[in-house]
Amino acid sequence: MSVIQTFTPSALTVTDSAVAKVKNLKLEEENDNLKLRVFVTGGGCSGFQYGFTFEEDSAEDDTLVSRDGVTVLVDSLSFQYLAGSTVDYEVGLMGSRFLITNPNASTTCGCGASFSI
Repeated sequence: MSVIQTFTPSALTVTDSAVAKVKNLKLEEENDNLKLRVFVTGGGCSGFQYGFTFEEDSAEDDTLVSRDGVTVLVDSLSFQYLAGSTVDYEVGLMGSRFLITNPNASTTCGCGASFSI
């Protein structure tokens, strides 16, 4: 007899690099309650753009993704555009930044900060 298994995909994948950056920022600010909020707004050269901010509290309709002591918040409106995405943190010649890899985006701009579906 086989066992039925349920697979529940993660709302977002948060990379090791993103987790490490958020942990460092929490230490710098001496605030264990800080959470990274990822959101989508209209604008940018491709129609939508990604945004990032830090908050202490979550809203009732937020999706919370926790990993290794770090919480990422996504509001209910942004969730539909970000489901299945990966949140990363990169350091390069252009500086350092949080970055979204979004499988739902049909086009992105050159800097990766905006997209369309």
